[in-house]
Amino acid sequence: MWTRKPGMRPFRSPGVGHRVIHMFTTRPTLQGTFGMCASTHWLASQSAMAVLEDDGNAFDAAVAAAFVLHVVEPHLNGPAGDVPAIIAPAGGPVRVLCGQGPAPAGATVEHYTSLGLELVPGTGPLAAPVPGAVDAWLTLLRDHGTKSLEDVLKYAVGYAENGHPPVEAIGDTVESVRELFETEWTTSAELYLPAVRPGALMTNRPLAATWRRLIAEATGPTREARIDAARRVWREGFIGEALTAFAARPAMDTSGERHAGTLTGDDLVRWEATYEEPATYDWNGWTVCKAGPWSQGPSLLQQLALLPADGLEYGTPDYVHTLVEGTKLAMADREAWYGDAADVPLDDLLSAEYNAGRRALIGAEASYELRPGAPGGRTPRLPKLPAPATGGAAGAGEPTMKSHDPMAVPGDDPRDQSHRRGDTCHIDIVDRWGNMISATPSGGWLQSNPVVPELGFPLGTRLQMTWLEHGLPNSLTPGRRPRTTLTPSLALRDGVPVLAFGTPGGDQQDQWQAHFFLAVALRPPVRGGYDLQGAIDAPNWHTDSFPSSFYPRGMTPGAVTLESRFGADVVDGLRRRGHDVTLAHPWSEGRLSAVARDPRTGLLSAAANPRGMQGYAVGR
Repeated sequence: MWTRKPGMRPFRSPGVGHRVIHMFTTRPTLQGTFGMCASTHWLASQSAMAVLEDDGNAFDAAVAAAFVLHVVEPHLNGPAGDVPAIIAPAGGPVRVLCGQGPAPAGATVEHYTSLGLELVPGTGPLAAPVPGAVDAWLTLLRDHGTKSLEDVLKYAVGYAENGHPPVEAIGDTVESVRELFETEWTTSAELYLPAVRPGALMTNRPLAATWRRLIAEATGPTREARIDAARRVWREGFIGEALTAFAARPAMDTSGERHAGTLTGDDLVRWEATYEEPATYDWNGWTVCKAGPWSQGPSLLQQLALLPADGLEYGTPDYVHTLVEGTKLAMADREAWYGDAADVPLDDLLSAEYNAGRRALIGAEASYELRPGAPGGRTPRLPKLPAPATGGAAGAGEPTMKSHDPMAVPGDDPRDQSHRRGDTCHIDIVDRWGNMISATPSGGWLQSNPVVPELGFPLGTRLQMTWLEHGLPNSLTPGRRPRTTLTPSLALRDGVPVLAFGTPGGDQQDQWQAHFFLAVALRPPVRGGYDLQGAIDAPNWHTDSFPSSFYPRGMTPGAVTLESRFGADVVDGLRRRGHDVTLAHPWSEGRLSAVARDPRTGLLSAAANPRGMQGYAVGR
């Protein structure tokens, strides 16, 4: 089904049933007993590992990695962005840490429609919620870490001050918005246009100065008191003052007009990160944990609930068809039922009775309709949808970058990506004590908003995911969280955490993660541990048959995009079933990473995405 690539390690899997599939991986699954870190950038992974080597735990390491990602992946996340994380303290309960800030008090439907808007803009101050990422990371450090604020910030400060080699996609992103920077967002031009010179190290000295001042002003008698003082500085001190002052300045956005934002100092002061129970689903001896339906996370649980009880033969055309059709049903329910502005009937959505009825809708042919269900007899209501897109993937607020080389031809090599998606970051860490975390930081991209010059970073744009209609679960509502696509995952066996994983990718995140999880769960282990790298490297896919979460909220009914490494049997089989198939670059679908722990032996494993040659796992 999938052809061998020279230099790849062979892996023979019986899959499900009796079909034999030959898998090949780009790298080994790392294994050890001390600690494992995997992320979307090698400098973040190695910084996290340095914290573990310095006797820090997984949560200390995750905070250090997160602040490094603000520096080395500024086109994918920033301090004023968002982060959900799923944490599993050794011997303690699994919890979701919510770092998704809500809509400000002034962010009402009436305010936006009075400006002549039908959608929240995809960029600019009007799209900015309360920033959530920094307060969440500091809360995690206070409650579950062991290190000081200075200990975990020193890596990010060092790279911001002394420079780092920028990945190519940063330059691609800056070039894609150069005209906007030069004509409108001049504070961004001043920071980023000089920083992406070919061959030069990239610095962000205003950001380094921000963190140095934060450390200096965060005083107190104990480690915990100093971290809480830093949280107050973020909300009420020089950082909060600068953020809210800049939000009040009109700036050009995707509507083609200049608008001021609604974020105020009171909004910052009133909000703080919180811990929550995860949404869970039991499947074939696994318990999969996700953030609640203020995120799209439960859509992965619904995809599992829709699988047929007698299983599928892994990797066949029927297997991919069934997963694609289940995704369409789960995402239709996401659109009709998920959000923080109303109660979500999640128990009904995950019930056996409901999913038996939904499963019966998966026929032999591809569906081109958006078909939400009626959990508990409720009547679904969809937002007013934009006109369907024609040809290719739906548009999104998270940018797609192309290679500068007009002659670039997609090849059979992860390094040769003529197509790069920019969007989000991801971190997975497990330590020798059994602490585990999966986190997906995003938002506050350099292309989101103008840079606040004295801070070195912009505001986020997560409000673009809300609807300017009353009465929807994801209506723009003051004090309520916009439904986020950020969706880390953590899985248990027999009640014990064993696997943490996730990916960037906007609406694609829970599609790619579902395929990854099934590749782990349905195929045999390697060297006594889960074959994480094989599952990451396996050809992946996504569908755009539902409204995008990002401005301008387009959809492409019936569309499914496959990495071209899929065999002709799958491609032809899907087309015969009526799917509108697009063959993409062979290494373009997903930026997954994962860590695992065997509680019986203490064996730790890790793997990271080879696509784009940027994500790496480290450990020993």
